Amino acid sequence: MQSAQASRNVFDALTSEGHIFRNRSVLSSDYVPEDFPHRNDEIDQVAHILRPALEGSRPSNILIYGQTGTGKTAVARYICDQLKDKVTADGGAIHTAHINCKRVNTPYGILANIGQTYTTNWEDSIPHTGWRLEQVYAALCRKADEAGGIALVVLDEVDALVKKSGDEVLYHLTGINADLGNARMSLIGISNDTKFTTFLDPRVKSRLGEESLTFPPYNALQLRDILDQRAGQAFHEGALDPQVLSLCAGRAAQEHGDARKALDLLRIAAEMAERDGSRQVTVDYVNRAESMMEQDQVRKMVLQLPLQHKAVLASILANESQSRLDRQTTGDVYDTYYRICNRFELDALTQRRIGGIISELDMQGVISARVVSLGRHGRTRFISTAVPFNELQPIISEDSFMSSALDLAADGHFVRPQLRLM
Repeated sequence: MQSAQASRNVFDALTSEGHIFRNRSVLSSDYVPEDFPHRNDEIDQVAHILRPALEGSRPSNILIYGQTGTGKTAVARYICDQLKDKVTADGGAIHTAHINCKRVNTPYGILANIGQTYTTNWEDSIPHTGWRLEQVYAALCRKADEAGGIALVVLDEVDALVKKSGDEVLYHLTGINADLGNARMSLIGISNDTKFTTFLDPRVKSRLGEESLTFPPYNALQLRDILDQRAGQAFHEGALDPQVLSLCAGRAAQEHGDARKALDLLRIAAEMAERDGSRQVTVDYVNRAESMMEQDQVRKMVLQLPLQHKAVLASILANESQSRLDRQTTGDVYDTYYRICNRFELDALTQRRIGGIISELDMQGVISARVVSLGRHGRTRFISTAVPFNELQPIISEDSFMSSALDLAADGHFVRPQLRLM
């Protein structure tokens, strides 16, 4: 009996060929297609700006704006690959670096990552820690001059870098060509925040945005074309209900034309169908996939809230789940929040600040804070959860603070204390 169990592999029954996917990798967010429907104009604009690199000259720095899922990152990768192939084929020297500034958001990390593109010898590379920033910058300049040619550095989600670390490293990078003798460097900044440059030093702002362009959101018909292109490579013939692509495109068009959302929705729906042993992805799987994606989004949002936001959310949930308050006001929420702060030894914020947090939670879609007029009694906000409690409850249970705060607040046994205000 034991030998039979030992010889059985849990994946034995799962290795047979599926009827859905032919190549699921083409639906992933990091896949770079050979053709970009409805982005030829943007590709041509960027290519014209970078053309001087073919002659060994430094192209202008570029800022690319656009909402999430409008193809900014994929197009930047595609053009950099194309440019590198062309320059190399013509005997020139070019180096490219693509840095996600949400993952690498310190000046040291940015410079070290650029430096790594100049060497394949690990022992000769710039260490990730341990050097002064001036050492890293000097080493980067030295390696760039040793290698020569053009360096093209893509700073994806550059606004995250500015918000975390300021514009110090951008000041160095936008002025680095003055310290280079045998090399030149150009930057491509990518951001979905058109206002982040207001936080930059005027000199950095003008040098970083020598050229700029905006990627508009896709409409439903354009998203349908993108999905059709990918589906032909991703799925076996007949694996999709004819309505599926139009439905995925329409749903994503409602989310600001997000192609990434459309591709994720299609992929998750197909994976659900595959797990069920279905031979076809139907509209029902798309609806189920969208529901799951929304729950995952809410889960990530709630669990990543700052501590004070969690205390406010727990207060709203406690009041609502116990049916003590049919229509909560900011004052009602603050009363319960006050008690939670005392129990967990938190410094309580002022009621005005809590009102601001309630507005933030409302904008994030976790709660609803509706302003109503009470006639001669003025105006107030009626607050309730925007997500059903049975969907929030399992998420709250994953967070020890919120689950404990919710349980204690719901008991209603707190004595209102004199709290410290900050």
